[in-house]
Amino acid sequence: MSRPIIAILRGLNPTDAVAIGQALLDAGIDKIEVPLNSPNPLVSIGIMVKEIGTKALIGAGTVLTVEQVDAVAGVGGKLIVSPNCDPEVISHTYHKGLESWPGVFTPTEAFAALRAGATGLKLFPGALAGPSGLAAMRAVLPKGAQVYAVGGAGPENFDQWIKASADGFGIGSALFKPGMAVSEVADRAKQVVAAYDEAVR
Repeated sequence: MSRPIIAILRGLNPTDAVAIGQALLDAGIDKIEVPLNSPNPLVSIGIMVKEIGTKALIGAGTVLTVEQVDAVAGVGGKLIVSPNCDPEVISHTYHKGLESWPGVFTPTEAFAALRAGATGLKLFPGALAGPSGLAAMRAVLPKGAQVYAVGGAGPENFDQWIKASADGFGIGSALFKPGMAVSEVADRAKQVVAAYDEAVR
């Protein structure tokens, strides 16, 4: 069963990529982003695409330029996540057939992102908007627009965000921090999945 959770592996080393990716997959998380400010991110993405790319959606986070989109596509990545709303990057991603999840914080940014071809919206920073901010924005968003809460959303408040209409989540440090043992990532991933499953019951 696939869940609307994107694992954010900021700081991942290529040597750990396959083991961490497989641990997430085994726990039930099959969407993985490696932020481009990680060590050798394209190497990590390429390795995971080769090893688990048929079972997981893998790509990059902190994508800021069209050149970076091309670089991620070049190693087989299919997921492009950004902290900002850049219509040029979104449109380029869309035309390459990749998933585009730009960061938005206002209705203006949300509509600009959707118009440019975004697959869905990353409400960021979620902690600043809060569930009430999402609920207010949802009133004007087009029906069916996908919104993932990122930053300030996690196992402790999945239920509040889901009540406020969040479609999914991006989870970073609650799942992974550099230097963490694979077994700990696996345990955290299972806890995140269990909390999500409980919240959507």
